[in-house]
Parts: sequence; C-alpha cells; structure tokens
Amino acid sequence: MRKFIITILALAPLAMWAQDNTWERPEVEEQEEVAKKENPNAKYLRGAVPVVNGKVTFSKHIDAPGKSAAEIFGILKNYLEKMTKAKNQLENSKVIEADNDTITAYYEEWLVFKKSAIVLDRTRFYFALQVVCNDGSADVTMSHIRYLYEEERNPQRYTAEEWITDEEAVNKKNTKLYPGSGKFRRKTIDRKDFLFNKFESLLK
Repeated sequence: MRKFIITILALAPLAMWAQDNTWERPEVEEQEEVAKKENPNAKYLRGAVPVVNGKVTFSKHIDAPGKSAAEIFGILKNYLEKMTKAKNQLENSKVIEADNDTITAYYEEWLVFKKSAIVLDRTRFYFALQVVCNDGSADVTMSHIRYLYEEERNPQRYTAEEWITDEEAVNKKNTKLYPGSGKFRRKTIDRKDFLFNKFESLLK
C-alpha cells in the first residue's frame, strides 16, 4: 500500500501539469477556430456601400488639428492634381474646380481585377471626388461612380447604383459577394479606402 501511495504522489505534479494543458489547449483551439470562421468578405458585405438620395456616395470626415482651411486646401489640391498623372489614370482625369474651400476632381482610371502573363481583367473606372476644407478638418466624398468593362470585346456599362449596391452584389444571407458584381464592389471599396486613408495621412 505504501508503494502505491508514493507512486501516486510522485505522479501528482505530472497530472497537474497535464490538467493545466487541457485548460490551455481548448483556448488556443478556440482562437484557431474563430480565425478559420472569419469571413474574408466581411468588410465588403451589407452596409459597406452607402446609398444617399438614390446615389452611391462614400464620405469621410477627416480631422486635421492645427491646420487652417487654406493649408488643407493646398495639401489636398496638390495631391488630387498629382493623382491625374499617376500611371493608372486615363486621359480624362482632371481637377475641374477649385475655389477657396472646395475642390472637385474627376477621374477615369484602370481598376484591375487580375493581372498575369496571360490574363488581364480590368475595367475603366469613373468617379468624382469632392473635398470641402474647413479649419481643422476636411470632408471628402466619392460619387458618380460608373464602369466600362470588356470594351474591346463586349462592352458593358454599369453604374454603381445598378451594380455594386447591397441588393446587386451581396447574397441574401449576407455571407458572400456574387461573382460578377462582387469583384467590382470589392475593388471599388479597396480604392475608396486607399484614397481616404491617404488623405487622412496627408493631413496628420
């Protein structure tokens, strides 16, 4: 009996260690399961494309502490003009109006879905940007969005309102994007995010 008791006591630390591991492991496994269940389309699902007065319109208020409206105007006007000369831009991109506190620019550029040695899937992407400059902040909108797709083979023209809204691009369960319109929605949101984040970084 004494030998048996000593053996149990000797193994007790190992048993406790094993028990600790069984408490740790489910937590790790749970985190892995959550990661697996994360939807890669989450940021593109319902609510990601706002419709204002019947028109797809993205907007962002950007704080610029310590900067005057004139300073903000100069910074963003310079960048919007620089954008018109970027390599993805087409001939009609231009800043069309700029007064004391408002800048309006129109862009025609390539939006690329897939590019490889044998495949180039892209669309002409048209949109307007408007920036209203205030002391300490700027309000940016992106609107008048449309597309010209497969212009060399079978030209297809779409407006954002008929092609990338929740109803047109997101399935009823709100879990994924439709294959056709979904790629336009995804790339449009990505481009909007890039531009708005760039404006924000310029005004920091």
